[in-house]
Amino acid sequence: MTRTRLSRFSLALSALLFLTACGGGGTATEQPDGPPPLAVDDELRALLPDDVRDAGSLTIATEPSYPPASSFAADGRTIVGFEPDLAAALGELLGVRVEFRAEAFDTVLDGLAAGRYDAVMSAMTDTPQRRAAADFVNYFRAGSAIVIQRGNPRGIHDLGGLCGETVAVEAGTVHLDLLARSQADCGDFPIVVIESSSNDDALLELRTGRASAVLTDYPPAVVATTDERTQTYFQLASDVQYEPGLYGIAVSRDRAALRDALTAALASLVESGHYQHVLDDWDVASGGVSVVTVNGGAA
Repeated sequence: MTRTRLSRFSLALSALLFLTACGGGGTATEQPDGPPPLAVDDELRALLPDDVRDAGSLTIATEPSYPPASSFAADGRTIVGFEPDLAAALGELLGVRVEFRAEAFDTVLDGLAAGRYDAVMSAMTDTPQRRAAADFVNYFRAGSAIVIQRGNPRGIHDLGGLCGETVAVEAGTVHLDLLARSQADCGDFPIVVIESSSNDDALLELRTGRASAVLTDYPPAVVATTDERTQTYFQLASDVQYEPGLYGIAVSRDRAALRDALTAALASLVESGHYQHVLDDWDVASGGVSVVTVNGGAA
């Protein structure tokens, strides 16, 4: 018997003696990993507007180039991430099927206003400008981060280092506003901004050398710089998160019942520990919220 096998035998024997000492001829039961399974909560379901409850489904739009929030799986069709997982849990509590739909980020609120889907869950920061078009059920917090080429050939370490450089950002994001405010400190060396249709396209601009940096949210920046498929191309300029803000599930302002149902269901997930379990699964617990708010973003 090897030393390893002997150690395992000793541990097994100790466990057996412990169970015997506890009395019983009962069998040991495995402890479940994570919170208990979810079931329909009739009180929460009753909060849904009639059209959603009768349809039995909830359609949510997202721009799926933002891992670990929302992105396409290897099959190129399924949208995965902590947002789809949280939304699926909301659906289980509310007794409805949840479907994620891919949409362009810069026009997704227009589609919401037109009624093409019920909600938007797309790493969308809750801002005063966006609150003019929708209400936001806040579920996460993150700031902006700077992604640069591996090895940092341009010597960029902070926002000031972007002056005189070309920076790619996804169209419609708060990163455009941050760059616009940063221009005031650049003097005769302005930042040249490339607006890309997706976060993936912005990273492609950086990888091919057409941009010196990408400004994106911190979670997808970490993924781009640590994923084995992309880490050889990208690194973070620093660990700083600029202007952290709350993400929100966007719901049309004339659909208060849906907003309130989602808010109550999300609060239930936070209280039960299921919310924390999802964030832990995607290694984003640092961005979690302890209290669910509505329109709680910066004034």
